[in-house]
Amino acid sequence: MREQIIKLVEIIPIEFIVRNVATGSITKRLGIEDGTVLKEPLIEYCLKDDKLGDPLISEEHILVFDWASKTEIDKVKKMILRINDFMIGMFRGVGIKLIDFKLEFGRIKIDGKNEVILADEISPDTCRLWDSITEKKLDKDRFRKDLGDLIPAYTEVAKRLGILHEQSNVSAVNVTKLSSVKRKKK
Repeated sequence: MREQIIKLVEIIPIEFIVRNVATGSITKRLGIEDGTVLKEPLIEYCLKDDKLGDPLISEEHILVFDWASKTEIDKVKKMILRINDFMIGMFRGVGIKLIDFKLEFGRIKIDGKNEVILADEISPDTCRLWDSITEKKLDKDRFRKDLGDLIPAYTEVAKRLGILHEQSNVSAVNVTKLSSVKRKKK
């Protein structure tokens, strides 16, 4: 059985975006060719505010507006680079390229001391994942770019990672027409 521990944290109002390959908004913003492999991971910051469209901000903004301290940012950067290294290797091992992903962090008291911890999911909804050979999109871009069903792509990622049995009964669901669930009588 898979388990997780859930803890209440104070969310740092920043979305941390880690890019290994240029695609999406960065290519539009900077005129970079889509699919350009970056010589090192690029960390970008966005203010977590849906009403403002999660605007891109600098580390200086974070510090001036006290959204996080220099110590917290340094700690988050170290965690991000470790997570990125781990995930690149994990996905490479199953034939998937980790293009980019978004993380969120939060503050929590541990033994009376303030700590920063990862406070977000990591899934095909928060990552860009491409097949290593075909570069087929196996993530939320299937929805964003109208490339077809999400469920088969997400299922493919789960199967490759060994977290979904090959014979599972996962099937696509029509999310445009919601209805109540009816249970069979036994």
